[in-house]
Amino acid sequence: MFCRCAVSSFAVCFVALPVLLPVLLPVGLCAGFQSCFAHLLFGPTSGVNPPAASPIANSPGGVDSALAGLPALAVAEAHNAQPGADRGGRYPLSRSRFERALQLLQQSGQPAPEGQEGEPAWMEAMIDALVDLSSKDALTGLANRRAFEIALAREVDRVARSGESALLLTLDIDHFKKVNDTWGHPAGDQVIKAVASALVDSVRPMDLVARVGGEEFAIILPNCAAAFGETVAERVRRRVERMPVAITAVATSAHAPTLNVTVSVGGAFAPQWVRSTPALWQERADQQLYMAKSQGRNLVRLEPTAQSVVSSEEKRLLFESFQTLDHE
Repeated sequence: MFCRCAVSSFAVCFVALPVLLPVLLPVGLCAGFQSCFAHLLFGPTSGVNPPAASPIANSPGGVDSALAGLPALAVAEAHNAQPGADRGGRYPLSRSRFERALQLLQQSGQPAPEGQEGEPAWMEAMIDALVDLSSKDALTGLANRRAFEIALAREVDRVARSGESALLLTLDIDHFKKVNDTWGHPAGDQVIKAVASALVDSVRPMDLVARVGGEEFAIILPNCAAAFGETVAERVRRRVERMPVAITAVATSAHAPTLNVTVSVGGAFAPQWVRSTPALWQERADQQLYMAKSQGRNLVRLEPTAQSVVSSEEKRLLFESFQTLDHE
């Protein structure tokens, strides 16, 4: 009697389970389990109709919204793939994301990646292009603030370990608001681009020129000795001063004006053999820039020597590093 009841219960559950699966399991896994049970119940040559098309493909929000919140295995099953890749080894990213990435590259003037879309080599080229795009200023092509801060942190750490000198220059276009107010913002953009080009021409290829604000720039000069700091900064200032900027397409004027632009420059050397921070280094350079602007603009002001006075914050960082070494 017990055996008969057990067999009957098992048979009922075995037959009812495919019906209950759509309620119990995510959509992406139901079709696979139903197909498997149909194979066991009716055999491989049965006339059972295939499961209906998944509602994922017809969801109002598309594939991405339908798959949101499902387990990883269910998402992979919905893509008919192993987790992380489809049958061709490609990543299961939606078409809309590819199109948005390609639009960003097209707007920036960069060519689309070569090769078959979705292949690993194509994906690597796409990622490289997007990384390059995210580290550059859209207007000038210089390093943007994100790339500048990464380079500044790397350089201040290198100077602290190696003792080699490095100079940070911060620059600001003088009376830039007057340019925008008089000739318009398109003219201001042309001035910014011209100054950016002049700064790049004034320094070495190994130096990093960045646009860190509206009319604010910064230059990191590794291995720049204190004896040459003033010379380099003056060369940059004079290069901009001697560069006339021809403004084109100005709606407020019948003729194309030519503007004379100047910059104020402040600079500071990273403290050698001292554990410092990028913020402290940049603050010192900014202090010199404020001095140059307050004293008349179109000037260069650098800290007197490369051996900057160690601040209390830098002393704290230095002593903490010694204490850490003692504990080790």
